[in-house]
Amino acid sequence: MSFSRSRTMSSALLLAGALVMTGCSNGDQTPAAGGGGGGGGGEVEKVGLMLQDISNPFFASMQASMEAAAEADGFELNVQDGRQDLGTQNDQIDAFIQQGMDLILLNAVDSDGIASGVARAQAAGIPVVAVDVDAAGAQAAVTTDNVKAGELACQALVDKMGGAGNILVVEGTPTTAPQDRVKGCEGVLAENPDIKVLARQAGKNDRDSGLTLTTDMLTANSDVQGIFAINDPEALGASLAVQQAGRTGVVITGVDGSPEAVKALQDPASDFWASAAQDPGGMAVKALEVGREIVAGNAPTERVTLLDPTIVTKDSVSDYKGW
Repeated sequence: MSFSRSRTMSSALLLAGALVMTGCSNGDQTPAAGGGGGGGGGEVEKVGLMLQDISNPFFASMQASMEAAAEADGFELNVQDGRQDLGTQNDQIDAFIQQGMDLILLNAVDSDGIASGVARAQAAGIPVVAVDVDAAGAQAAVTTDNVKAGELACQALVDKMGGAGNILVVEGTPTTAPQDRVKGCEGVLAENPDIKVLARQAGKNDRDSGLTLTTDMLTANSDVQGIFAINDPEALGASLAVQQAGRTGVVITGVDGSPEAVKALQDPASDFWASAAQDPGGMAVKALEVGREIVAGNAPTERVTLLDPTIVTKDSVSDYKGW
């Protein structure tokens, strides 16, 4: 659930196999004996999907799309919840290696910090495709164009504010997506000098941290007209903080186009103004396609595949199809 364009990250990667179950598994299980990946001989029969935080609807949508793909195509899918913890994801990688996954789709909690785990997977001979956020050493990555997403959300904020006023910025975890969104926003702000950033803090990409950090920043800053958050959960947390503080006239924008954001956009009383929408389910399926090609021996033409976001506002939400 916050970013550099990742094309400069190292292009080698492989990582690997964990628990085997038909369809999908979310819990930790005892790995079967054996090791080393890529046992499909060019076919993808076992896929490990590692997600930052399944409690986030964005990642839950990825899980749902992959479960549907597994059922339709007949491959075994194991889904692991990283719980926003790097150590947990490293353990999950080791379990996947022991199980000999044919492919791992990795949504890292720390784009650089996961590098050692990726290297272990690479040594095991199992391709890893980063999804949503890039990962150091990953062989390929499929993400939203997060710089553009940050630009769209921040420009919507600036436009609604009339090009002038004071804002807060709620950043995210140390992964490429939140960082790229902040970069995109900073580019917009550089062209709008009458918009002043009074404070910025990094959250955990969730509603609770958005609420807590925004509450702190509002307490320290009485004159605020806008808030840019790197995703919808943080933006919705910021919206709650504004309500609890009794503030009015504050414009809030986020990124994701989530079902919860749609509800807020449809609510005339909500101060949530816009979200740069992504397609998490489509992103995961695209990563699967790229991974299958790699397993078959066909490297992607471009290491990073970027998917375009679209802006959704209160004025246009009725035309938005959603996830």
